[in-house]
Amino acid sequence: MANASMETVPKSLRNMRACLLCSLIKTLDQFEYDGCENCDEYLHMRGNRDMVYDCTSSSFDGLISMMAPDESWVAKWQRIKKFKPGCYAISVTGRLPSSIIRDLKASGVAYRSRDTSQKATD
Repeated sequence: MANASMETVPKSLRNMRACLLCSLIKTLDQFEYDGCENCDEYLHMRGNRDMVYDCTSSSFDGLISMMAPDESWVAKWQRIKKFKPGCYAISVTGRLPSSIIRDLKASGVAYRSRDTSQKATD
């Protein structure tokens, strides 16, 4: 893992946001510049600040730093085992817009809310 990129690790504790689909934590600028390493194929946040606001939340609880997804029982428990190394929220408050959820479903991607503060309705 010595060659792993650290670009997804937040550079500051201020202005962090979490992806509503995978819970990856980055700054607003990082999401706009790089998109989400796990979800950009579906959410297309790179270069689109409006999508960053729609697909991320500034309200989240907990922080998991994951470097070796395949070896981590916490990653398995959090359903992030197949995601890129980085920092992830334990719970993300909010929900993707219904139009994006429909597009995900049409693409064969199951959306499961990362908000554990309320009972899931999916």
